[in-house]
Amino acid sequence: MISSQLVSPKSIAVIGASANTTKPGGMVLHNLIQGKFQGNIYAVNPKIIAIDGVQHVADINDLPEIDLAIIAIPAHQCLEAVKILIKKKAKAFIVFSAGFSEAGEIGITLEKELIEIINKANATLIGPNCVGIINENYKGVFTTPVPEYDAKGCELISSSGATAVFIMESALLTGLRFSNIYSIGNAAQTGVEEILEYLDQNFDKEKSSTIKLLYLEQVKKPFKFLKHATSLIEKGCKIAAIKSGYSEAGGRAASSHTGALATSDNVIRALFRKCGIVYCNSRDELIAVASIFQTQALKGENIAIITHAGGSAVMLTDALSSNGLSVPHFDSNKTAELLKKLNPGSSVNNPIDFLATGTASQLGEIIDFCESYDAVDAMVVVFGSPGLFNVKDVYELLDEKMNTCQKPIYPVLPSLINAANEIKQFLSKGRVNFPDEVNLGKALAHVYHSTNYRFEKTVLPEMDIVNIRSIINTAQDGYLDAQTCQELMYAAGIEIAHQLMLTEKSQIKKIEEQFNYPIAMKVLGPIHKTEVNGVRLNIINLEQAKENFEALMSIEDARAVLVQEMLKGEELYCGAARQGDFGHVVLCGLGGIFLELINDTASALAPMSYDEVKSMVVSLKGYPLIKGYRNKKGLNEEKFIDIIMRIGALVHIAPEISELDLNPIIAFDTNMKVADVRICIDKTNK
Repeated sequence: MISSQLVSPKSIAVIGASANTTKPGGMVLHNLIQGKFQGNIYAVNPKIIAIDGVQHVADINDLPEIDLAIIAIPAHQCLEAVKILIKKKAKAFIVFSAGFSEAGEIGITLEKELIEIINKANATLIGPNCVGIINENYKGVFTTPVPEYDAKGCELISSSGATAVFIMESALLTGLRFSNIYSIGNAAQTGVEEILEYLDQNFDKEKSSTIKLLYLEQVKKPFKFLKHATSLIEKGCKIAAIKSGYSEAGGRAASSHTGALATSDNVIRALFRKCGIVYCNSRDELIAVASIFQTQALKGENIAIITHAGGSAVMLTDALSSNGLSVPHFDSNKTAELLKKLNPGSSVNNPIDFLATGTASQLGEIIDFCESYDAVDAMVVVFGSPGLFNVKDVYELLDEKMNTCQKPIYPVLPSLINAANEIKQFLSKGRVNFPDEVNLGKALAHVYHSTNYRFEKTVLPEMDIVNIRSIINTAQDGYLDAQTCQELMYAAGIEIAHQLMLTEKSQIKKIEEQFNYPIAMKVLGPIHKTEVNGVRLNIINLEQAKENFEALMSIEDARAVLVQEMLKGEELYCGAARQGDFGHVVLCGLGGIFLELINDTASALAPMSYDEVKSMVVSLKGYPLIKGYRNKKGLNEEKFIDIIMRIGALVHIAPEISELDLNPIIAFDTNMKVADVRICIDKTNK
């Protein structure tokens, strides 16, 4: 719980204070004073600290009652200091000190003890190993820059103090503004989930910032994160986030395709997608997305590019079109009058290039044309300084048009040296600048295509839940046999290929009783059948069946042979893997040998709504194969969506399933059937 004393303290004690601003205890005093904190500031240090506006206290035991303690002393001294401060009624602690859980076993023990002491006092801890908090009431950080507080600016929550500083340094140069900034460090007690909870519970649609930026190194409580992030978005907020460390356990050895594909990055992307958070890969992308959040919303995919720099136009066109937005060609009949108003050599095909000699009045004509042109949803204006003339009037016109146009205008002003003063003046009017057109193009597409899922109650498909639970309850840990997998699929309402399991050669005669040729035969036992030549297709008679049975049973670890009807069609895939507190991540994509070769998958956290699964399928690079292309019939997309939804529901009903593979699913235009099922049960860690 975040205490009121953390947010709006009436008194702050800095433990380890200093008159030297090169030390954390000195710089935080400077920032508190410069930030015009209205309460009492106590500087605790045996050495005299004579600073106007600060009361020096030589011994921590001599402090009066306080609300907030900011601690900048060695880690091993913190516990005793906190015990004394709690006696002084302190209810909030910001611990700058490093040397806790990030420093090894001794630090881990110290951190646990610190949390116990603070929890027992019903107090709030930020950190340790953080740079502090900036809000409307005080600037409790030992770093710079310290942005001027803007209630409608971005709220930033960062696991890394240094990264928070880097984000602010770059962002302020683009015109981004900030409100509250939380550096959570080790997040020993208060993590991103608790900050989001506080922001959610105290959200005021008239006063609160609607833009949240996150830099995360871990998500400890995914469902709490999901609850409050989704709630904030439903209240009108926009959230963008970086999650670092996605490669750490992603390549673990796994016994299924899904286990290998369900990397931490996939899980985090699935979580963000379910919340409606825009996933970012870098600080530059995060800043670009935040800048888009602070501009007029894009409501369509057609972008007009207006520039006097041909190369920039080409790069921006590539960035937009390769990420799903459109740069439509203009009708030459409709642009003829516009072309007459521009300098000779200008181009109005889109991109509109009005040359290095283009003027403010010409830019105005172009913007007015695009504003009235139905095929344009937004404009990007790329205008730097070629060094030939002052661009002040261009930027003033741009600001004016951004005020009056109904369509969004995104300014790319790249001349950070040639037009430094003019850009500064433009930003002073509350504008943002996108200094790199490619970053803008990518970010604009990500924001436009990010789907805002409401965390509504998901309606599970109709399934035989009683039978599913009966099968799971009686199953042992490990992989289910083919017969049990078949029964579980039937109970879940998923159609699989007709099959027969053979363990003895004498059973082969059953094939002709149950199947028409051709048939498929697969070894049971080895984990990956194709790697041991354990799949035989298009078997056309009993003799071939006998030969292949013997060959398959001779494979190492073979336990049986599975006979199936021979299905012909495209190969798709669906799978699920349990990911700790995140529950199950469900994946879909192209199947067969192409699954890991192409790695074209989409993921979501179970259970999923229809719209969520639909967006997964549509996002696949292989979607044209499903939809149909070049006069080739598409596949039964609705059936694929139904199977994915049922897998999401199945693992929700049966959390004991640790990994599940349907690969391949044989698909054709009217139907699809699962050809291969692998299900692993683990009841110890459900």
